[in-house]
Amino acid sequence: MRPQLPARQARDRRRRISKREREIVALGNRQHGVISRRQLLDFGLGVRTIGRRLETGRLHRLHREVYAVGDPRVSVRGRWMAAVLACGEGALLSHRSGAALWGLMRPTRDVVDVTSSSGRRRPGIAVHECAVFDEDRSELAGIPVTSLARTIFDLAEAIDEERLIRAVEEADRLKLLRVSELEAVYARCPGRRALAPIRRLLDDLRAPVETRSPLEDRIVALCREYELPMPATNVNVLDHEVDALWPEQRLIVEADSVAFHSHRAAFERDRERDAARQVAGYRVIRLTHRRLEREPAAVADELRSLLNSNPPGVRAGS
Repeated sequence: MRPQLPARQARDRRRRISKREREIVALGNRQHGVISRRQLLDFGLGVRTIGRRLETGRLHRLHREVYAVGDPRVSVRGRWMAAVLACGEGALLSHRSGAALWGLMRPTRDVVDVTSSSGRRRPGIAVHECAVFDEDRSELAGIPVTSLARTIFDLAEAIDEERLIRAVEEADRLKLLRVSELEAVYARCPGRRALAPIRRLLDDLRAPVETRSPLEDRIVALCREYELPMPATNVNVLDHEVDALWPEQRLIVEADSVAFHSHRAAFERDRERDAARQVAGYRVIRLTHRRLEREPAAVADELRSLLNSNPPGVRAGS
């Protein structure tokens, strides 16, 4: 029989256990409902204690040594985090899964892509073994992930070029794309299959116009082709950068795309900014990639009509 502790020691022990349980729950919440065996051991749980929690349903095995805390049903981000934890220290979400976390593609329910130097195989996880530099590491929503530029580079080996271009355009729409960072990844990854498609992509991104964005390039090219007044680019309106602005006509054009569920918050923020700009007297037009590519003449006619009309509240000749 275990000897009974004095009352004060028993209270102190209960407080320590309670504090530890709160910390375990808090870490699980930060990690989207999942936790690793190593992390539980670091909290002071023994192997037998972990086993009992698995037996009683307080933990649920997702991968070897990775568990769901409480509820066995985890979100997509929980699946991603569990896969990264399962692949060991230094592992990163990458490729298609990394692109989905960045909001460039729809998340899928099949295997999770993870880049890891250890090459530990797990069911449901596609492990990619390749060199990862410090500049390639990032974190988003608490999940270790390859940087946006490295994600795009790796993605070039996993999907066709048409889908790759759409992902890059989405990165640009979200104002995440930095061509210089993609060039740096290209330079430090010799011998990869991604080099050819990324080289073509970089050539397209280096259009000879004074913009930082391929979406802005398209709008500028449209104005030149259809002899519309040239807009200002890379300028801020109400503390947020816009793709194109005609200041005198108070007209803003923003490139838009289908809003994926994975970044609904970005979609909502775009609409909130549009409303604030309209309250401030600006007109905001959103153009999709599809319309810019397939209906350039119709888009040009619409812009010409808007540029020749007065903003609301402004009388002709005023």
